[in-house]
Amino acid sequence: MDTDKNFDPLKRGQLMRRASLASVITAFTLILAKLVAWLFTGSVSVLASLVDSMLDAMASLVNLFAVRYSLKPADDDHQFGHGKAESLAALVQTAFICGSAIFLIFHAIDDLRSRSELNNEQIGIWVILFSIVLTGALVLYQGYVVRHTGSVTIKADALHYRMDLLTNASVLVALVLSYLGYKSMDAWVAIGIAVYMLYGVREIVMESFDLLMDRQLPSEQLVEIESLALSVAGVQGLHDLRTRRSGTTPIIQIDIEMDGSLTLHQAHDIAEAVMVLIMDRFPGADVTIHQDPV
Repeated sequence: MDTDKNFDPLKRGQLMRRASLASVITAFTLILAKLVAWLFTGSVSVLASLVDSMLDAMASLVNLFAVRYSLKPADDDHQFGHGKAESLAALVQTAFICGSAIFLIFHAIDDLRSRSELNNEQIGIWVILFSIVLTGALVLYQGYVVRHTGSVTIKADALHYRMDLLTNASVLVALVLSYLGYKSMDAWVAIGIAVYMLYGVREIVMESFDLLMDRQLPSEQLVEIESLALSVAGVQGLHDLRTRRSGTTPIIQIDIEMDGSLTLHQAHDIAEAVMVLIMDRFPGADVTIHQDPV
């Protein structure tokens, strides 16, 4: 996961909350705009985009509460924090996406069979252009937040809106072609949007499962942790490096080997130096160091 490790954890939480709120506001604005466009045009591709925006709104609301919950500090019942709420929220989003995609495919097939006619394509075109501009601005902001936080929930939400950009562009093409006389393109574009939605959830599903199943940090980060520990004077070796991630919080456990004749104070100072180096590289990490005599 691409994250700015030197970014202030407090600022990271603020960014995640703001991105979640911006997503909710954008989603409901797009729903209203596309509902108007669908009522005036009867376009199945506009309906596809409307359903996608309704899906985004539901997912964004889930995100808003999941992010707030995941950022709660550890307590007696959740001693490693609440970060896995993000992964659960991301899986809920993928379920929404799959359900809406299947609905759109069946609706578009029915539209092809009935050969429905479109009306007022110009209204639809202007609404979709507005949607593209608004969605593009949100995606740029979400990309900034993901780079600095590594949040899987915001990343999943950003995927929705990147899909929405492609959806809107496809709908725009469909409306223009329909206006030019190619009526069946409207339904085919809706089917293409649905297939793309199903294809796009794979990465989020896999990443969410990795977090829920406590997959270790990337191998290059493991090598970096080992190098940091071994760079401290007095550390003669290490073993049993165990890592995972809870939301945006890396959890790192490591056993370091030191001279058995060291005093307790000396051993503690060495372990503290190792912890400082690791936490400088991974701000906000939960680091546990066990000391073993050689």
